[in-house]
Amino acid sequence: MTKLPTRLLIVDDIHPVFAEKLTAKNIAFDYLPTIGKDEALQIIHQYTGLVIRSKFKVDAAFMDAAPELRFIARGGAGMDNIDDAHARKKGIALVNAPEGNRNAVGEHMVGMLLGLMNNLYRGNAEIGNGLWLREANRGLELAGRTVALIGYGNNGGAMARKLAGFDVKVIAYDKYKTGFSDEYATEATMEEVADQADVLSLHIPLTDASRGMVDAAYLARFRKPIFFLNGARGEIVHIPAILSALDAGRLLGAAFDVLPVEKFPALAEQPWYEPLMAHDRVVCSPHVAGWSVESYFKIADVLVEKVIGLIEDSAE
Repeated sequence: MTKLPTRLLIVDDIHPVFAEKLTAKNIAFDYLPTIGKDEALQIIHQYTGLVIRSKFKVDAAFMDAAPELRFIARGGAGMDNIDDAHARKKGIALVNAPEGNRNAVGEHMVGMLLGLMNNLYRGNAEIGNGLWLREANRGLELAGRTVALIGYGNNGGAMARKLAGFDVKVIAYDKYKTGFSDEYATEATMEEVADQADVLSLHIPLTDASRGMVDAAYLARFRKPIFFLNGARGEIVHIPAILSALDAGRLLGAAFDVLPVEKFPALAEQPWYEPLMAHDRVVCSPHVAGWSVESYFKIADVLVEKVIGLIEDSAE
């Protein structure tokens, strides 16, 4: 069988710099950002590369329909919408761009934390309803507290750097590496995290091990009440456990950029949706922490350089 020449199928919206750099290198591609999975499935056999963000899951059946597929490039950090085990089995390389949105995630999550600690969201809503409650909205200062990061990769490291000017102690636990202490964070055991944390922020991928990890038993390990942040993946957290911990005073507040179920109408159908949205110590954003105006460019720029490198290396 004759191998197909390099040709990419781009199925998601991505910054024009991606196409510009491919064109400069004479790499062929089709930019079809409105295409659906069923349509992509019908034509993927014509391509050697797939570029996607989060439009659909690239499962085993999809890869099996693409005998010439050499790589999948994801415009973002997580790879949980791709069956990575099947990709490895078929020799399909996977590339992503966590460097492109780490700064955005770090800034967004620090912003959510400061909003929670200073009751900005609640205070804004109260003023809109004609209430001027100064005493009830006195904030807590971040200085002097301990922020614990679960995961110290691109996003965890970026958040640690953002916290450097707040006079906080930053500790980090990472299941997959050791010896990573630096000027921004000190490596810690999970026991030290549970004993010292005033703030807990998740920066880990969704895996079989992390799915549902933050449940009632997990939260019960912490010695003192904490602020909880999740800008990683929604399926890591059991939302009813968060609500119970808030009501019991074990959590002082919770911020979510990601939820176990996202987008409507499915989100509104969850039994925990209304209690979560009604809670005055919870704030949510629609999975945009890593999707700033600047990261839209940076993700594409980082990813296209990796794709070009992959193609050029395979041609040697």
